[in-house]
Amino acid sequence: MLNIDKFIIGFDSALRTLLTPATTLRSVPGSDLPEAELSESEKKKSTALMRINHVGEVCAQALYQGQALTARNEEVQEVLMQAAREETEHLAWTERRIAELEGRKSFLNPLWYGGSFTIGAIAGMLGDKWNLGFLAETEHQVGEHLGGHLKRLPDQDVKSRAIVTQMQIDEASHATMAMSQGGVELPVPVKMAMKMGSKVMTRTAYWV
Repeated sequence: MLNIDKFIIGFDSALRTLLTPATTLRSVPGSDLPEAELSESEKKKSTALMRINHVGEVCAQALYQGQALTARNEEVQEVLMQAAREETEHLAWTERRIAELEGRKSFLNPLWYGGSFTIGAIAGMLGDKWNLGFLAETEHQVGEHLGGHLKRLPDQDVKSRAIVTQMQIDEASHATMAMSQGGVELPVPVKMAMKMGSKVMTRTAYWV
């Protein structure tokens, strides 16, 4: 694929991610469950945590688009694009749940997208094995965050918990797929830097 075609696809993906409602082929997890009675503080906590998860999916879209742009192998590009398509469902699920909780998405989504796209493009330039390793580590860390959210979400908020649970399952699958395609373990300093950046994002997105 010509570079100009990749840039056009990437630009289109950015507009779709930031400006249009995401779609999902699978039904939203927990859509058949009743809405729980949440106190005002519980509702705020659920909304904030789902906003963080939505930001995470915005970042995932950008990372995969950036990685696919600079990946050298067409098979790796397709793996990344497939993962991005599946993450779009998570984007739709979290977006819908935020609306149900009468909350809002992060005001900084364009910033999160731009930064993540740049990081993804740089990862792709390092070579496919590192590109896939970066994908796997990203998904691993996202899975850890989701596990933490399951501990923090109100027990009775079964709809949010169902979404986060399925997301955690999917992220683990993406990590396994990346490693099976030739990804390598990232150096510890890189993993730590990724965790520090993630903490900044999650703490900011909780409020903004």
